[in-house]
Amino acid sequence: MPLTDLTLAECLALRPDLHEPADLDAFWDRTLREARAGGGTPRFAPVDTGLTEVATYDVTVPGFAGEPVRGWLHLPVRASGPLGCVVEFLGYGRGRGLAHEQVLWATAGHAHLVMDTRGQGWSTAGGDTPDTAALNGTVPGFLTRGVESPHDHYYRRVFTDAVRFTEAARAHPAVDADRVVVTGVSQGGGIALAVAGLLPGLAGAMPDVPFLCDIRRGATIAARPPYTEVAEYLRLHRDRTETVFTTLSYVDAALLAARATAPSLFSVAMMDEVCPPSTGFAAYHRYGGPKDLRVYEFNGHEGGGGHHRREQLAWLGELFATPDRATPDRATPDRAAPTAAPAPHVPRLA
Repeated sequence: MPLTDLTLAECLALRPDLHEPADLDAFWDRTLREARAGGGTPRFAPVDTGLTEVATYDVTVPGFAGEPVRGWLHLPVRASGPLGCVVEFLGYGRGRGLAHEQVLWATAGHAHLVMDTRGQGWSTAGGDTPDTAALNGTVPGFLTRGVESPHDHYYRRVFTDAVRFTEAARAHPAVDADRVVVTGVSQGGGIALAVAGLLPGLAGAMPDVPFLCDIRRGATIAARPPYTEVAEYLRLHRDRTETVFTTLSYVDAALLAARATAPSLFSVAMMDEVCPPSTGFAAYHRYGGPKDLRVYEFNGHEGGGGHHRREQLAWLGELFATPDRATPDRATPDRAAPTAAPAPHVPRLA
């Protein structure tokens, strides 16, 4: 598989000038305030999975507009005291799946909260969490749903769901609210970056081969979906280019990542035809908190796979074990006067 994007040296030097809406912070502050005002209480119902070392709960959290969002909570049965927690968001087209399928983080001794993605997945029509918004004028897929307005866009709903899910993790009695980390692969990595930017006070973020970063560039150069959905939409609607990319700028995780303060561990694959490496580097370079990176030079969208899980386990173990780790302030940061960016980190080739 050949390189289809910039070289590693070019990606390291890349500093794209992304269009940022003037009201980006106000848009999201208003969106999240409205979601929280909707009220509702997370529900956790025990599930018998047949596993003896992991206790699992069927989760329902009020998300965007108070709509129920499903998930799984996995807890290691032999652990005691409030636990560090990994909140995981899923890849494109995936739902939460079966209750016993994803228990890695719980077997490592951490709480693990998995969020279903509205309208995606397979267990029922549209998944366990349907997307209730009207879907008109789109091409197949999720990226162009509601693309005529940021208020209607699909990922406005998903990012809100994700913030509310992470807040539910913080409030759970089994979880140490100061040790909550967000993670995900591809779409899940983009969602994790968005949450890290929208929700102060996280302990960390682990985005893998993230989607939804520098979306305009992704739509221009990606060889495979989902970014190609945007190109297909604009091939049909030639007069809507600026409207579409203005809407997508409100959900561009590279822009939201600049607001993050938590430590992070990124991964990027240099032969990725789905999420071109330059788009992941756009988010990495703009990320506002301390950052580390693993680069997989000869991998496509599968990224580091099990090798990267091993990297994450080590990174997370060190993060959670550090007794004097500074806990970020959970108050909403002063976005008019951001702190100085940390020194750039030299990525490690895996």
